[in-house]
Amino acid sequence: MSEFRELRRTYGFDEVAIAPGTVTINPAMTDTKFSVGDISIDIPIIGSAMDAVASPEFASEMHTQGALSVMNLEGVQTRYESAQDAIDEVINTDNDKVTSVMQKIYSRPIKEELIPRESLKSRNMALFVLSLSHLQ
Repeated sequence: MSEFRELRRTYGFDEVAIAPGTVTINPAMTDTKFSVGDISIDIPIIGSAMDAVASPEFASEMHTQGALSVMNLEGVQTRYESAQDAIDEVINTDNDKVTSVMQKIYSRPIKEELIPRESLKSRNMALFVLSLSHLQ
């Protein structure tokens, strides 16, 4: 018989606020680096996996700056030669029609050749992927 586990409470963007504290610290005495597995991150920022945010170029720039980016390999970046055109179509669509436009955009098949494989192979690229099913 399987055992039920209780899930931990998680928080979304709307539930988290950052407020200045009253304690000051010398910036020279701080270290914001952390590591996930064998990937070291200089800046404690992780870019969102939203299609309108995480392009291969953005992920590369995040890495250059010392942060981490997450790409969704089942998003528009791997369905369209020009992902920005698909994103612009969503942006420019009336609110009452945006659902059908998004369904149309995401119904297009994934193009294996658009997966940024070289970035994923590089150990220097701090790029996490939400869908590994297309990397086989």
